[in-house]
Amino acid sequence: MTHSLHTFENGAALATALAGRVAEALKAAIAASDAASLAVSGGSTPKAFFEALSLEDLDWSKVSVTLVDERFVPEDHPRSNHLLVATHLLKNKAAEAEFVPLYAPEDSIEAAAAVATDAVSDLGTPLDVVILGMGSDGHTASFFPGGDNLEDALDLELPPRVITMQASGAGEPRLTLSFSSLADAGLLILHIEGEEKQAVLEKALAGEDEAEMPIRAVLSRAETPVDIYWAP
Repeated sequence: MTHSLHTFENGAALATALAGRVAEALKAAIAASDAASLAVSGGSTPKAFFEALSLEDLDWSKVSVTLVDERFVPEDHPRSNHLLVATHLLKNKAAEAEFVPLYAPEDSIEAAAAVATDAVSDLGTPLDVVILGMGSDGHTASFFPGGDNLEDALDLELPPRVITMQASGAGEPRLTLSFSSLADAGLLILHIEGEEKQAVLEKALAGEDEAEMPIRAVLSRAETPVDIYWAP
């Protein structure tokens, strides 16, 4: 699958440009179907982008925001992606958006995944906008090398759903949208910053082993061409 690389002078310039691109995609989705869906990733990289996006002028009351992946921790936990999004995105004009969490206070992570699958399915398919990140180990979403459910997570023949994932590099057990939930998004973005991530991307593009670097699945098999946004 093809991809396009968009390079920016710094993270601030990237955040502004990416916020504008995402806002236009959300506006187009609202114009077409009176609703829009946005799935975002956690980590420190998207904070400036979230802040910029929260100021974009669009009908946020018609936007549903969910997560690409989440740790199995409550929303007030310091490592919760829900908390990150609530702090940096769901404010200003974006405060009117609906948030669809992946975490649910169930007795097991499997039960939480079932609840989240139902909630995310209500957003419809395909998702309008998906923003992915990438770790230094080549993971994206919670598709971790060595993950216990990695093969199923990357199987495009399986239905869109929220799947559980545990891996030595993941820390807490994870909930993640499956690749089949992400691969056909209207707009599919990989947002990375720094020289280290550039080197990881180059390594990923040079090889084929998806188990070693699961980001390769997205770069090679996603139905939607991947737009890569990078700044040093």
